Amino acid sequence: MDGFIDFLLQNGYIGMFMAAFIAGSVFPFSSELVLGALLKMGELDPMLLFIYATVGNVGGSMFNYGIGRLGKPSWRERLMPRDPSKRERQERLIQKYGAWAGVLCFIPILGSAIAVLMGYMRFNPWISLIAIFIGKATRYAILVYAVSAI
Repeated sequence: MDGFIDFLLQNGYIGMFMAAFIAGSVFPFSSELVLGALLKMGELDPMLLFIYATVGNVGGSMFNYGIGRLGKPSWRERLMPRDPSKRERQERLIQKYGAWAGVLCFIPILGSAIAVLMGYMRFNPWISLIAIFIGKATRYAILVYAVSAI
C-alpha cells in the first residue's frame, strides 16, 4: 500500500484525482492522507488540489450511482442495514430528500451506500450530481483549510 501512496504523491494533481476517485467509490481508501501529504509538501497549489480532489471524489460517487442504476433488488438488501428499523429509517431519509440526499455522500462508507441507492432508485442524475458536488466540495474545502492552517 505504501508503494501505491508513493505513486499517488509522485503524480501530484493526477494522483490526487485518482485517490479521491477511489475514495469516493465503493473501494475503501483515504484521500485525506494523500491530500494532507500533498498540501504539506508545499509544491502544489491548494486551490487546484481542492478542485482535483472534489472532481475525483464526485466522480467516484457518480460511479457508485451508475452501479446502482445497473443494480438488482438483491443488492439493496446488502447495502441497507440488517436491522429493519435502521433500514426503514434510512429508506425514509433517502425517499424524503430524494436526490438531495446526495449531499450526505461525503460521509465515509455510508456515503457510498447512499450513492448506490440513489442510482438504484433512479433519482434524477443531474440533481444527484449537484447534491453530491455540494457535499464533497464543502468537505474538501474544510480539509484544505484545516491542513493549510496547521
